[in-house]
Amino acid sequence: MNFISLIEVEFKKIRRSKILWIFLIATIILWIPSVLNADLNFQMQAEGIAPEYNFLVQGFMGMSWFMFPAIMIVGTVLLNQTERSNGGILKMLSLPVNKAQLCLAKFIVLLSLAAFLIVINVGVYYVCAATASHTQNYHLMLSPLFVCKEACYLLLSAVPMIAFFWLLSVCIRTPIFSIGIGLASIVPSVLMINTKVWFTYPMAYPFYVITSEYSRLAANLPVKQITPLPWLPFAIGFTILCLSVSCLRFGHNEKN
Repeated sequence: MNFISLIEVEFKKIRRSKILWIFLIATIILWIPSVLNADLNFQMQAEGIAPEYNFLVQGFMGMSWFMFPAIMIVGTVLLNQTERSNGGILKMLSLPVNKAQLCLAKFIVLLSLAAFLIVINVGVYYVCAATASHTQNYHLMLSPLFVCKEACYLLLSAVPMIAFFWLLSVCIRTPIFSIGIGLASIVPSVLMINTKVWFTYPMAYPFYVITSEYSRLAANLPVKQITPLPWLPFAIGFTILCLSVSCLRFGHNEKN
């Protein structure tokens, strides 16, 4: 079975799972306060940001700091548990399948789920922005090009973080421990983005990228610069390390 076939099999496994419904419900819950408190977007004179930009970025900041990482932690564990709950992983490992390729196939599916979550987030944003525009009699909807650019920044910056969550799911068999450690790793993000070594903490990447965009759009805030060095080499190295260890450890707990 080649790598493409493994990916196709993994996608078929999640069709009947509840992961996609969790994504949709969580995203709707995230954006409801933005609609209910849409009038607050017109009270940002001190920051110097236009209401339409504030509406988008505030929602994305809430998404990037907690909701997005938390959903991915739960989604990662659920993705692994679909196999462990009925012994499916043992059946897969008994086949002539490369263990590392199977691990990477599942990670590709996980990244696809992350992309799908962000697509849902963009869709819900436009629905909520249209609703808030009607209630506030002000056009709060931004161009699709700008919104998609912000969404791509969020997704790309989250890859190292997702690789770490996948590593936790592979190495820790007990789901509650995996979820607990993952959630605990989110909390320091608020502190790390205000330090010069923020790039050493991948769980802070999505939040840092969005707050950097916020500072760029707000005329009265100091701009948070994102420089490729040393961020990108560290992020790439961290991702490769997490995936390498995941491939080595994949299936080890199930065989013991």
